Parts: sequence; structure tokens; C-alpha cells
Amino acid sequence: MTPLTLGMALAATAVGAVTIFGERLFPFALFSKREPPKLIRFIEKYIPSMIIAMLIIYSLKDAEFTQAPCGLPYIAGIAAAAGLHLTLKNPMISVFGSTALFMILTRIL
Repeated sequence: MTPLTLGMALAATAVGAVTIFGERLFPFALFSKREPPKLIRFIEKYIPSMIIAMLIIYSLKDAEFTQAPCGLPYIAGIAAAAGLHLTLKNPMISVFGSTALFMILTRIL
């Protein structure tokens, strides 16, 4: 296997950056002159909530509710995320605050 040189790493980074920039630019370029179709508006409205629900279910898959502390860190983390988001309306604080609480509770319980 050939070792990764600095030039190869920079080239890979540049390709990744251009690709991500193009993906982010595409919808704006496509819909700058007209309204998006109904399907796109539906996705824009409902997909974030669906993704959040899937993440909650995925995060609970490893929770052990039959032994102490009965999934308390998981439930507290989800409740903290919801509470922080509803009160502060800041996704970053919600994510970092609930993650910090979850990590603290998993260490002390």
C-alpha cells in the first residue's frame, strides 16, 4: 500500500471541499428562479422531525431498562435535549447540553 503523501491529502481535501460546496449550492441554483415543487416543500417540512424520531429510537436501542439505573441516562438525555430546545431554541446547546448530561450520568450511575 502506497503511503499518503501531503500532495495526495491536499488533493483529496480539495476534491471533498468542491464536492460538498457543489452539493450545498445545487438546490439554491436550481430553485433560485422558481418555487420548489410540493414534494420538496413536504420533505423540507417533515423530514427533520422524522430524522429526530429515528435518532431517538436508535439511541434507545442499547438502553438496559431491566437493570439499575433503568435507562435513566438515556431518558434524562432525551428529556434534556427536548427541554433545552424548547426553552432556548438553539440546536447546538440542545445537542451539547444533553450529550454532556448523558455522559456525566453514564459515568456516575
